Amino acid sequence: MTDAPVAGPGPGLPETGRLVEVMEVLRRRCPWDAEQTHRTLVQYLLEEAAETVEAIESGDEAHLREELGDLLLQVVFHAEIAAAFGLEDVARGIADKLVSRHPHVFAPAGGSGVPDAVPADLHRTWEQRKAVEKGRTSALQGIPEQMSALARGHKVVARSRSRQVPVDLPQQPVTAEEVGATVLDLVARAHASGVDPEQAVRDAVRALERRVLAAEADLAASMPAGPPAH
Repeated sequence: MTDAPVAGPGPGLPETGRLVEVMEVLRRRCPWDAEQTHRTLVQYLLEEAAETVEAIESGDEAHLREELGDLLLQVVFHAEIAAAFGLEDVARGIADKLVSRHPHVFAPAGGSGVPDAVPADLHRTWEQRKAVEKGRTSALQGIPEQMSALARGHKVVARSRSRQVPVDLPQQPVTAEEVGATVLDLVARAHASGVDPEQAVRDAVRALERRVLAAEADLAASMPAGPPAH
């Protein structure tokens, strides 16, 4: 059985409202807060995200709570700066997106969910719905250029497999320990050879992206043409 889609807001969050009010006051009365823009806050967003990851990996719940607060502040700050939307619009947008991309949980009226769906299938459904919503025609569209080379490479591989792009990729299973040791070994060898490992991986990822685009083009060309227009 699936749950009915959540149509409206749930219980009030008084402390979240208080945070918004505090931010509104700071934007009016604090010279530093008043002069910030989306662009000037980018460095702080990256820093807070990194500190949140560090708190998660430390296993310290108190530290994590603090860092999540700092990360939430960045969301509220950007929403306060924006002229075209506010925090409610941000929350509404992500809530609607979660409902739309979880048909196995929030079945449309008169429909049924997929309670026995496996995580891999659910992830594929998420990516497919995302591609349709954003009008994407390539597995590579929407991957941020600002990602590290390793993270971008992982995303390109994952997208290619999810979209079933016919490119030849290694399939042999490997443990996390083996991955870490191998990557670190390659970094050390790159340093000894005067090679920038980040740039080397970025170049390799770009080569893979060209292969993906070529495979997508070949696949599109092999598809039968639609019926002629009348």
